[in-house]
Amino acid sequence: MIIREFKRPDIKRILEIETAAFDDPYPSSILIDIYNLGAGFLVAQQNNMVVGYIIFWIRYEDEGHIISLAVDRKYRRKSIGSQLVDYAVNIFAKCNVKDIKLEVRIGNKGARKFYRELGFEEKKFLENYYEDGEDAVIMKKALKSYSRDLPKD
Repeated sequence: MIIREFKRPDIKRILEIETAAFDDPYPSSILIDIYNLGAGFLVAQQNNMVVGYIIFWIRYEDEGHIISLAVDRKYRRKSIGSQLVDYAVNIFAKCNVKDIKLEVRIGNKGARKFYRELGFEEKKFLENYYEDGEDAVIMKKALKSYSRDLPKD
């Protein structure tokens, strides 16, 4: 498996994964707009097929945000999601990001457990966050390698 930058021809496959993974998937126009705004957009590819992706950006000067992460159902539980998150975390660290945040459906126990295993902590709830009225959990991970202090002479 390789992790690489998203390319426009990947959008059809990303939409297939997105639609299968989420009750309220992003339309292709939104995904392309997010990419055009400068978001990080990585795909996991195995045997010349995209099997997962992650979209992320730096929201504020020192806060990263994972916008979306999904892996094709046939390829889950093979560390693909973990590798995508790790890749994004490394990019965030190189950009001096202090914290990474994301939102997840309160009822998505599998995703909540997945992120907890990667070091994210549940911080607070957002009522009626999703279009269908479901609440979200804000999860946060502090990057330990973060340092704003410059070395002393």
